[in-house]
Amino acid sequence: MDFDLATVQSQLENWRDQIWLWMQTPSFLAQLSAIVLSILIAPLLAKILQRAIPFFKKEPAESVKYLKVRQILFKVGGLLRAVLLVLLLGLSSNILLAVPAFSEDWLVKLAQSLAAVFLVYRVIKVFLQEAFYRKLALWVLVPLSLIIVLGYFDEFKALLSGTVLLPMGNSPITAMTVVKLVVFGFLFFWVGNLSNVKGQSAIRSQENLDAGVREIVAKLFQIVLFAIIFFLVVGAAGIPLSGLVVVFSALGLGIGFGLQPIAANFISGLIILFDRSVKIGDYVNMEGDRFGRVKAINIRSTTVATADGKDIIVPNTKFTEDAYENWTHDNPLQRYEVDFGVAYDTDLDALVPLIRDAVLEHEDVLSDPDVPSVEFRSFGDSAINMCVEFWAEGIDDGPNKFTSDVGMIIWRTLKANNIEIPFPQRVVKNIK
Repeated sequence: MDFDLATVQSQLENWRDQIWLWMQTPSFLAQLSAIVLSILIAPLLAKILQRAIPFFKKEPAESVKYLKVRQILFKVGGLLRAVLLVLLLGLSSNILLAVPAFSEDWLVKLAQSLAAVFLVYRVIKVFLQEAFYRKLALWVLVPLSLIIVLGYFDEFKALLSGTVLLPMGNSPITAMTVVKLVVFGFLFFWVGNLSNVKGQSAIRSQENLDAGVREIVAKLFQIVLFAIIFFLVVGAAGIPLSGLVVVFSALGLGIGFGLQPIAANFISGLIILFDRSVKIGDYVNMEGDRFGRVKAINIRSTTVATADGKDIIVPNTKFTEDAYENWTHDNPLQRYEVDFGVAYDTDLDALVPLIRDAVLEHEDVLSDPDVPSVEFRSFGDSAINMCVEFWAEGIDDGPNKFTSDVGMIIWRTLKANNIEIPFPQRVVKNIK
């Protein structure tokens, strides 16, 4: 179709003439004045209400009662301007219709419809804090609201329902099916995520259950919950269960190729939870000098927290396929060693009980399964190399400094008994 400049120019002139005719009618001027006054009055009334109502004045402190309700009421204060604009335009419409000299409100109704779209926009901006959900809602709900208020929703719905994407007998997959899948998927999974957090928190708070059992039940709860949500979303979108065979076939093919590592980590996570080879709180040492305490066991990976505050994200397959050390798997007791050296003229027979008794006085050093053992190791170049072996409960890391404390005890004991801790010496002779 060729672009006809004369036709466009003629249409613009017709619109100009029509607007000029409207501007000369009292009804149009009254509607325009009502719209301008509503736009000016709405923010003024909003400020007055925000100052007059305590819930809208300032954000509630964390210690107040009914914190969630107070936070919602405070956020509602940010919607007052849009809400009042819609109400004022509706009031203006009724007033104009009641006055015989005007008796028209089509322009005010159009402005009210646009104000309703603005209200939807403000609700999204105020209540959705996460950037992804906010952008998704803005790009979906605002255009949809505009289509509804302009009266094109039925035509838009018919277009989506008539666009077939995948023929499936009597229930084809249409563009409307995809829209329902996205909308219901967002709503159900958002609610499901909140339920998952609350449910797992409630399960993990059951102190009468073993920690490992709580973790297994929490993960099973998560799997069952999202499986139920998946079928609810599919049913709400109108996808027949027979059509899921095609979806699962494609999914199985994807797992066989690109998703195989994810599936392997998922199965490994279940194996870890059920065989309990690794539990929350265990101290593990893996290849590459990576060690720390297990913080969380997730579906795809396990989080290991190191002593310096870092989290190591380890794929679950590392715990089912590779070798690693679990220092606290069955028994929290650990044996530690502290090396030291004494001079060659030291009485070792007197040294052994002296160091043993001193080390045993430490509150974390255990006498069971064995008392501290002071052992001879080797004859060094300048010292007799000795060692103290002792048992303690826990890991020598973070708040526990077993070897450091025992080393300090040995040093103080040797110093108090005038036992020399030698250092390497070299004698240089000048031969002429």
